[in-house]
Amino acid sequence: MAADPGSPKRHALGVDFGTSNTVAVARWPDGRARPILVDGSPLLPSAVFAEAGGTLAVGRDAVHSARLDPARFEPNPKRRIDDGLVLLGEQEFAVVDLIAAVLARVAEEWHRAVGPVRPEVTLTCPATWGAARRTLLAEAAARAGLEGARLVAEPVAAATYFAEILGRDVPIGSVVVVHDFGAGTFDASVVARNAAGFEVMAVDGRDDIGGLDVDAAIVEHLRTDEWQRILEPTTVEERRARRQLWDDVRIAKERLSRAQAADFVVPLLETEVHLTRDELEKLARPVLDQTVRVTKKLIEWADLPEGRLAGVFLVGGASRIPLVATLLHRELGEAPVAIEQPELVVAEGSILADAAMLTTGAAAPGPTAELKLVSHGRPEAETVRVARATLHLPGTTGLQPAVDPWPDADHGHWAPDPQATVATAKPRFDGAPPVPKKPEMPPRSDTRAMSPVKAVSRPVSPPPQATPPPRTRPAARRPAPSKRKPRRRRGRFVRFLQIMLSILVMILVPLVALVVAYGYGNAEPLTVDAENLVRDLADLLGIRD
Repeated sequence: MAADPGSPKRHALGVDFGTSNTVAVARWPDGRARPILVDGSPLLPSAVFAEAGGTLAVGRDAVHSARLDPARFEPNPKRRIDDGLVLLGEQEFAVVDLIAAVLARVAEEWHRAVGPVRPEVTLTCPATWGAARRTLLAEAAARAGLEGARLVAEPVAAATYFAEILGRDVPIGSVVVVHDFGAGTFDASVVARNAAGFEVMAVDGRDDIGGLDVDAAIVEHLRTDEWQRILEPTTVEERRARRQLWDDVRIAKERLSRAQAADFVVPLLETEVHLTRDELEKLARPVLDQTVRVTKKLIEWADLPEGRLAGVFLVGGASRIPLVATLLHRELGEAPVAIEQPELVVAEGSILADAAMLTTGAAAPGPTAELKLVSHGRPEAETVRVARATLHLPGTTGLQPAVDPWPDADHGHWAPDPQATVATAKPRFDGAPPVPKKPEMPPRSDTRAMSPVKAVSRPVSPPPQATPPPRTRPAARRPAPSKRKPRRRRGRFVRFLQIMLSILVMILVPLVALVVAYGYGNAEPLTVDAENLVRDLADLLGIRD
């Protein structure tokens, strides 16, 4: 990665703590940047495994250990951020400790690659996370030795990379649409650039679809009856074979992004499998159609003025599938921008957020003051699903959902964030006329407890328009009578005279000009010229006395 003039003047570390993988990018004062390699790869699995002695193994060590005792394994600590405590084997661990263990491995690899240098740390998080989740993430970073980490919204980091690293033109008043398709989740965001910096104007997504769903579709398509003992293992050898099978399927999927066919061998069975790109696209199409539909509906909801879209940016490892860009181009009419390593975008972009004029107004007290989101705008109608109910709290509004392409999806155990911050305001552009504020919806009277569901990123169908109950208004004071004398209205006769005079002038002025021009220079009186003009016109039209 080349240096650029917007780079920081100190050592910097950008960390993207993801659902399935964590990525870190180191940046030197001269602008050089490269990813932190963990076990030879820039992708560190966000998995955690509890050893018998109570220590936590992370990354690939955790994945390998999980083959022996899956009960001690947590593959996605980010999904458990609202659970407080997680049972691994026979011991409970705080979620903040699980996240801290992953970030501590990042800090360890930083010191191994760069040396005993304390960097400026930026840590990314979803734009929909509220103060509780962001504070917990910052606390985990502090426990991992990354004190003072500055939190940046993931779409803002991606838009910063789009403008600063790729050098794309993003003038003030334009927006970047970030299509973040990762291994376990999908998010679509509309990020606007104004005089204050980048700002998330609208966001929607799904936390139950990702690249892993494409892998599962491939396995289901290729499986035979002989695969049953691998997919439902009972021995250590079968568990190892299952892990190897899923790895080989993922590698084959990635190869099909560059080639037309890929082969792999099914472990234990020693049978060869042939997979083509056409088969992959057919299997992935149902999942990809959902992401495209959400992105399109989100752009329609944002109601962008003509020419304000600076670009569509593909982020996340699963966006490497060529069909993703094809479907987006077909639906949006805008060719998306794709790069070779989309997993590194958010981590490196977060470092340069200041150089890209990131908005730094406080969104919440404490260590998350760097993250600013829009907090008021268009109110959402009555909630028809529990998944959006917790977003209707005093001082917050829920994003008008785009579409529900998968209404029967499994909710899982993702719990709602009671302090979620969701950007809901319509994009405001410099020079645009002021938008009148809409009346606020009355507070909900239903205070019944809600069951835990995926509240942040799973979209729902737009609710029907409901008539709000009447609100009582205080009696307004009567204005004092004006001392000015009322002006008399003009009568209809006066208006009639004005109209007739205007018509008369419009007819006579051209006629007089025509007569004067006709008799110019013949020294005849005006009346004679008029008679001659009438006679000539009659001869021309064939009218005789």
